[in-house]
Amino acid sequence: MTSQLPTYWQQACGHLAAQDPVMAKLIAAYPAVSLQSRGDVFHTLARAIVGQQISVKAADTVWARLTAALGDVSSAAVLRQDRDVLRACGLSARKVEYLSDLAVHHQAGRLDPTVWLDWEDEAIIQALIAIRGIGRWSAEMFLLFYLLRPNVLPLADIGLIKAIALHYHAGERLPRAALIELAAAWQPWCSVATWYLWRSLDPVPVEY
Repeated sequence: MTSQLPTYWQQACGHLAAQDPVMAKLIAAYPAVSLQSRGDVFHTLARAIVGQQISVKAADTVWARLTAALGDVSSAAVLRQDRDVLRACGLSARKVEYLSDLAVHHQAGRLDPTVWLDWEDEAIIQALIAIRGIGRWSAEMFLLFYLLRPNVLPLADIGLIKAIALHYHAGERLPRAALIELAAAWQPWCSVATWYLWRSLDPVPVEY
């Protein structure tokens, strides 16, 4: 994995801009940035665990503390560190357990994304949610930020829901069925639409 522009990005942007005036404006507003992969399976999943059910800003703060405490947020570093130190970074006791369990899986060689490259998105999600602490949202973040899958729509994501309400419905948050109907125009590039909607809310591009 590399941190390069996804091969489909320009094609997706052209499609979205043609189909959706809101998307056209967002794409024009942020011309020099895109979805990127950090290329580290443990890092991506660990960051997703940290970010569960909190804002991007709060997650960035906790991650910065974790990086300072560990030096390198790797599975080996997590397993070496005392759990009280991890808690002091701002992680809940449950998230510390999840992060530690993920580290055990990684150290045991059970997180090998090369096995998943030809799998459908839903099959990968089901494999990931079998790991303690990895729910559907976290698995979707992995599809987006590690595998760079082009058509992921994380309907439980707080930021996505907020951005759709802001740009499409004058701040009103609509039910799931309405979100799915709106997103029909984004197919098969929902990941790209999601990324631009996130970008519209945060000064720094979202990364996991």
